[in-house]
Amino acid sequence: MAKKEQDDFFEITPEIEALTTKCKEHSTIDTGLYAKYDVKRGLRDINGNGVLTGLTEISEIVSSKKIDGKSVPCEGKLYYRGYDIEKVVAGFVREKRFGFEETIYLLLFGNLPTAGQLADFKQVLNKYRTLPTNFVRDIIMKAPTQDMMNTLARSVLTLYAYDEKANDTSLENVLRQCLEMIALFPQLAVYGYQAYAHDTDRLNNSFFIHAPQPDLSIAENILYMLRIDNKYSDLEARILDLALVLHAEHGGGNNSTFTTHVVASSGSDAYSVIAAALGSLKGPRHGGANIKVVRMFEDMKEQIDDWDDEEKVAAYLRALLHKEAFDRAGLIYGMGHAVYSISDPRANIFKTFVESLAKEKGMDREYRLYAMVERLAPQVIADERKIYKGVSANIDFYSGFVYHMLGLPTELFTPVFAMARIAGWSAHLLEEQINVGKIIRPAYKSISEHREYLPLSERGATGS
Repeated sequence: MAKKEQDDFFEITPEIEALTTKCKEHSTIDTGLYAKYDVKRGLRDINGNGVLTGLTEISEIVSSKKIDGKSVPCEGKLYYRGYDIEKVVAGFVREKRFGFEETIYLLLFGNLPTAGQLADFKQVLNKYRTLPTNFVRDIIMKAPTQDMMNTLARSVLTLYAYDEKANDTSLENVLRQCLEMIALFPQLAVYGYQAYAHDTDRLNNSFFIHAPQPDLSIAENILYMLRIDNKYSDLEARILDLALVLHAEHGGGNNSTFTTHVVASSGSDAYSVIAAALGSLKGPRHGGANIKVVRMFEDMKEQIDDWDDEEKVAAYLRALLHKEAFDRAGLIYGMGHAVYSISDPRANIFKTFVESLAKEKGMDREYRLYAMVERLAPQVIADERKIYKGVSANIDFYSGFVYHMLGLPTELFTPVFAMARIAGWSAHLLEEQINVGKIIRPAYKSISEHREYLPLSERGATGS
C-alpha cells in the first residue's frame, strides 16, 4: 500500500463521522435506568461493594470490618493464600532475599516453599526462559509497535502456533503453559521495547539483545536485559522485585483477573486467556494508571514554581478536580481505589522503600512533592466532592515514580505490571480449570422497544 493510500485508509472521513453519530444515537442508555432496574453497573453496588460472582483461595482483600453488625472501613489488608503480604515482604526483606519467585510458588501451589522447593522451582522457570528458534527475528523485530502491551499480547498468541499441545486444556499442560509464560514475559516485553526503540532510532541506530542469566532473579534479569551495560544497583533490583511481589495478585474481582476467569470458563486455551487479560490490563483505568500519575506530576512540576508551597500544590489539586489542569478529566490520578478506603497496604509497603531509592537517585525533592500530594489530596477531594468512602493513595501513586527512577521507559510501565500479574492470572486460570463449572454469563436487560420489520423498499430516505 502506497503512503498516500495508507494515510487515506486511516483517515476519519465524513462518512465515518456520520456513522459514528448514528451509532451513538442508538446506543446511548439513560443512566437513570440503571437505578430503575437495580443494575449493579460495573458489577458494583451504589456503595462501591463488588457483586459476589465467585469464590477463590488465592488472595483476599480486606477494607472493612463488621462492628455491631455494621461494616466499618479499616486499614487495608492483602493476603496471598492466607498470608499477610506485609509479613511476607518483611520476611524476605529481613533475610535479604528476592521474593518474587517464592511469591509465584505461593500463588500457584498454595504454600510458601521450603529452601529446596524454591531452588527446584527456580530451575523449572529457568528451563522455560528459552524462546522458540528465530522468534525474536520473525515475530518481535518484524512489526515493532509503541504499545508493548499489544506486543506482549501478539507474542503470547504467537506462542500458541509454536506449541504442539496448544489446545490441550488438561491441568498438567495448562500449568506447563503458565510456567512458560511467567518465565518468558520479561523477555517478550523488553525485547519488544528494544525492537521499537531501534525502529524509532532511540538507541542511536543500535540494537542489542541480552539473554537472561540463570543465576539472576526475575527482577535482576529485567534490569540486566534492558540496560546496555547490564549494570544495576542492589537497591534498584530489590525495589523492582518488591514491585513485582505487590503487583502479582489482587483478588478475583479486578478487571483483568475477572477476564481470566470469564475466558477460561469458556474452555479456551491458556494463550487466549492470558492475551485477553493483557487486553484488560492495558486500559488506563487498570494497569495504565501509573503512567497517568507520572504525567500528572510532570505537568504539576511545570505549573508550580515552588514545590514546597502547600497552598500552591493544593490549588493545583483543586484545579485537577475542576477539570482545569492536566488532562481535564477531573481526576487526581493515583488517589482512591475501588475497594480500599483508609489505606492501600501495597502503597504503604512501597512507600517505605521509595524514599531510599529517591535518595540514591538524587530525587529527594520529587519525593517530597509526592509525599505532600499524598497527604493533601484526600482533604482536597473531601472538600470538593461527595464521597461514600475514604480516599487514600493506591499503589499506582508511587509505582510510576519508582519505574521512572529505575530508568524504565514509559512504554514498559504497564508491561512490568503484566510481568507480575501473570503469576496471579495463572493461579486463577488453574483454579478455574480445577473447579470446572458453568460458563460465566451475567445477564443484561434489553431496554429497546419491539418494532415491526419493514422491507427495504419501504424504509424511507433515513432508514428505519
